[in-house]
Amino acid sequence: GLFVWHLKNTGVRQLPCCLARLCRGANDRLITFQYFSFLKRMYVTQYHNDLSQRAKPKSEAVVSPFRELQQLEQEKKVIHKISPISPVQQPLSETSSRKELREKTLTAESEELVTSVRAGSKDDRQWKEMKLRLDDLPGILARLSKIKLTALVVSTASAGFAMAPVPFDLTCFLLASLGTGLASCAANSINQFFEVPFDSNMNRTKNRPLVRGQISPLLAVCFAASCGVPGIALLTLGVNPLTGALGAFNIFLYTCCYTPMKRMSIANTWVGAVVGAIPPVMGWTAATGSLDAGALLLGGILYSWQFPHFNALSWGLREDYSRGGYCMMSVTHPELCRRVALRHCLALIGLSTAAPVLDITTWTFPVVSLPINLYISYLGFRFYRDADRSSSRKLFFCSLWHLPMLLLVMFTCKKSFLEKEDKGDLLSEGPGRAMEIRLP
Repeated sequence: GLFVWHLKNTGVRQLPCCLARLCRGANDRLITFQYFSFLKRMYVTQYHNDLSQRAKPKSEAVVSPFRELQQLEQEKKVIHKISPISPVQQPLSETSSRKELREKTLTAESEELVTSVRAGSKDDRQWKEMKLRLDDLPGILARLSKIKLTALVVSTASAGFAMAPVPFDLTCFLLASLGTGLASCAANSINQFFEVPFDSNMNRTKNRPLVRGQISPLLAVCFAASCGVPGIALLTLGVNPLTGALGAFNIFLYTCCYTPMKRMSIANTWVGAVVGAIPPVMGWTAATGSLDAGALLLGGILYSWQFPHFNALSWGLREDYSRGGYCMMSVTHPELCRRVALRHCLALIGLSTAAPVLDITTWTFPVVSLPINLYISYLGFRFYRDADRSSSRKLFFCSLWHLPMLLLVMFTCKKSFLEKEDKGDLLSEGPGRAMEIRLP
């Protein structure tokens, strides 16, 4: 027993020394944790060559609650058309089978509608490249040049040419109309080129070609140059230099003065009215070659007509103009907008009365034009008094037919060229010759 107790005491005492020797020997032989892991990797690569790493399948994307609500709202919008039940009683087997068929068809239709709605929404969200086709180019250029506004400009210039007290020259008339139309296309294209960032914020102009990217800015500028240069050259060389100078001045006034002033001051409306009043003056100068009182009268009629026309239009577009950053009377000075519209409606009556005084028309013109002038003045008064969308809309649509009607009445009441020539001959021959003609 003593021997065993001695062995135990010596073993316990020598245990730390043995452990130290083992650790020292392990360190000498490089038996470490890294060594064991290296041996494990070697074993796996040698005896398990067919092992390969498998990718962990991705979990489905978590659908946001807002997306789920939108899908539920789209599914709720699907309206199922329920056919009326016939009052005639049928056997239970037939009715049950028909009901099942109806339910199946309704569920199939609803699923198709939901899938189509989802597919359409996905297509709308995707980015699409705009490609220019040659078939779409004429329509794009027509919208770039504001073809309706250009047609109005050409018609007013034609009215000025027709009202001139000279014999009608068809060649000069066609050249003047073509040159005026080309100048208008150039001015409108440059205007849209400058206003792309502002037009994109307005509902009325957000679908213009440059805003949507249907045409490049370089192509728009090239189109404006290809219209403006030949147009001014045609008016200068084919008609007369005065008409060409008026056309060039009008392009400058519209693009360099009116366009930037739309975001600076309400004075842009008066400048724009001058731009609209120049085309009939160009028609008169194309026919006569000089600026006369008749040209100024026609320009004054167009100048006054634009205020009820544009102020009524801008009244319904106040939100758009404020969103686009345009400084218009209807946005900043609404009372002045209505007052100016009424004032120029009444001015049309005075200008119509001045036409026979200036020996441009007969005295029947102010009498015949009085009803339509009184009617537009009445609508201008209602717009001034009520200040709502209904009255502004009525005044705007009245201005659309008022101008062509007034110019047509003015043309029918125009004094003929022969009467003016006879009157001029009588005045030039003196009072003695006039007495001889009067006496038998």
